[in-house]
Amino acid sequence: MNIFSRLYEAHLTIAGHPITWREIVGNAFGFASAIGGLRRRVWAWPIGIVGNVLLFTVFIGATFDAQAQQPLFGQAGRQVFFILTSVYGWWRWNEVRKAREVAGSGVGAPAITPRWATVRERTAYLVAAVSGVLVFQWAFSVIGAGWPAPRWYFWCDAWIFVGSMVATYAMARGWNDFWLAWIAVDLVGVPLLWHSQYYPTAILFVVYGALVIYGFFVWLKASREERDPAPELAEVSA
Repeated sequence: MNIFSRLYEAHLTIAGHPITWREIVGNAFGFASAIGGLRRRVWAWPIGIVGNVLLFTVFIGATFDAQAQQPLFGQAGRQVFFILTSVYGWWRWNEVRKAREVAGSGVGAPAITPRWATVRERTAYLVAAVSGVLVFQWAFSVIGAGWPAPRWYFWCDAWIFVGSMVATYAMARGWNDFWLAWIAVDLVGVPLLWHSQYYPTAILFVVYGALVIYGFFVWLKASREERDPAPELAEVSA
């Protein structure tokens, strides 16, 4: 067994349940990214990408290992979407941040000024979310046809998958709505992850819940008090 295999398989055993270090470290990076997002810092995106890669290996591993924990196809798939959206968010926040500095916000200022999505934007993402849940619960049930699970399991997995996509895109756009989307994800995600024995991730989702509520009010206050010094760029780079 080479060093990469040992690192991949390294784990702790807590209360009889093996927990890989990949899951623990991946969630730690995810939490750090959430803190950066709350503070509206560009570094939140690359930090999050590292966590997404690690967590992808955790959830996708169950697909190929009969002895692994119960698979969550949506949890694995959403890590891929997180990476793609994070590249976009990383670029967009960095461009807006540079424009804000040129406009006089100063070095170290938050990357963006948050705002609520417009009625048109909100309608679009809500329609997309409902359609996505309908499609992906079916897709996940087909993929997992040989794996005995109640139908509600795939509905929950689809809810988390689609809600996470909406939340991450809304964060990249700087919408206050993204915090509310994460609350909706957490309400389903915590019970499902605990049921599936992904305990570190489930516990982190609980911590995320408190952070999300706090972050929502921080962004809400900023959206009311701050004036975007570079609104033109914010629209162009949307």
